[in-house]
Amino acid sequence: MTSLNIVGGGRLGKSVARLAHDSGRYRIGALLCRSQASALVARDFVGAGVALTTLADLPAADITLLAVPDGEIAAVAAELSAARVIAAGSVVCHASGVGEAALLAPLAAQGVHCASLHPAFSFADPARAVDGFAGTRCALEGDAAALPLLQRLAADIGGVPFVLAPGGKAAYHAALSIASNYLVTLHDLASRVAAQAGMTDDIAAAVLGGLMRQTLDNTLALGPAAALTGPIARGDAGTVARHRAVLSTQDDALYCALGQATARLAVDRLSEAQRHVLQMVLGAAEEK
Repeated sequence: MTSLNIVGGGRLGKSVARLAHDSGRYRIGALLCRSQASALVARDFVGAGVALTTLADLPAADITLLAVPDGEIAAVAAELSAARVIAAGSVVCHASGVGEAALLAPLAAQGVHCASLHPAFSFADPARAVDGFAGTRCALEGDAAALPLLQRLAADIGGVPFVLAPGGKAAYHAALSIASNYLVTLHDLASRVAAQAGMTDDIAAAVLGGLMRQTLDNTLALGPAAALTGPIARGDAGTVARHRAVLSTQDDALYCALGQATARLAVDRLSEAQRHVLQMVLGAAEEK
């Protein structure tokens, strides 16, 4: 049975430990937190492991997961290196979305196989996370010797692992942020503009929500270029100009930036004349 230590008993740490324990393929060695109270809460949630508060007390383990905030990973790795409690040949990974395995460099210098494992999942509530984790994609990068063990861990807890290109972590996290955070921003923009049309919140949510879901399904199934519809894809500069006329200065600037990117996506469907007129209409946003 593979042994697993968890450093950091927050939402992600507790969830992964519980999933690993419930799989029946992992022995939870230690759950280490800043306070004994937090460590005991984590242990009770997981149903296994020893509650600890001191890095130097960590038992030996095949895998040690650093489930601590991104800004603390390098410092914890340095402390573990100084304590010399991680055996050469074992695996240490962190769960940062943007940080790479290089954050664990002091341990790598001691012969530890270092990597990162990032589940593309929101661990807002550990109990809900355990119930809904199955099928989650898990990004891996780092020491090639660490990857087989972490691929198995990701699969055993219900995830679907994939390996990133070397140096690709920042681009991976940027892609997630664009797809998730900016979708929320677009919804906010569309909702504010809908309010100008006299649409109530309930009606706007129903209309925009249905359209956004349908569009997302289309772009995932067909690809962005084939799924694109609307005035820019048709080269309808007149409609674009009418849109701009009703927008605030701030919203207009965002509309134009998105419109220019959309025009580039639609370039193969537009004539040279259409591209030229759209470029003129979508020029720099003017003060209003």
